[in-house]
Amino acid sequence: MKKALFLYLFIIALLMNIFTYKYFSSKDGSELKTLTERNKKLTDSIAHLSDKMYDENYFALENNNRAQNYLNQNDLPAFAEKVKQALLAYNDSKEGNVYTGQIKMGEQKFIINKLKILNHRWIIADYSNGVLWGEVMLKYFVNDDQTISFEIMDTYLYPKELN
Repeated sequence: MKKALFLYLFIIALLMNIFTYKYFSSKDGSELKTLTERNKKLTDSIAHLSDKMYDENYFALENNNRAQNYLNQNDLPAFAEKVKQALLAYNDSKEGNVYTGQIKMGEQKFIINKLKILNHRWIIADYSNGVLWGEVMLKYFVNDDQTISFEIMDTYLYPKELN
């Protein structure tokens, strides 16, 4: 009787091990398949975002070789920062930044918040006075003495939204 009981227990333990092995090996396979699919989706998303970012930065000084050759600058990030700081320095004026194309309205002056250097000649900038918002397209020039001068090409002040 003892022999039969041990035989049955051995067979049950063996079957449990076989089913456990089968369960975990199939689980690993399905997890591997799921992770492979997820990895492919993420890789596709990264490629899509990379392509989209390239398209979005098509009009940027960093990606425009002709503009870079025209400027003949060795350190392009330092040059871009110099242009940016030269334009933002006008924000300190009592009447606001003159290159927004807007006059001071009430107590609040118009200042440039964000800008993007498009190429060797143009800048697009966002400006506001805290209540009204607008955008301006500027020309910039590098003078012989390496100072930067600006000229307004066009400006647009968005109408005030009624809430």
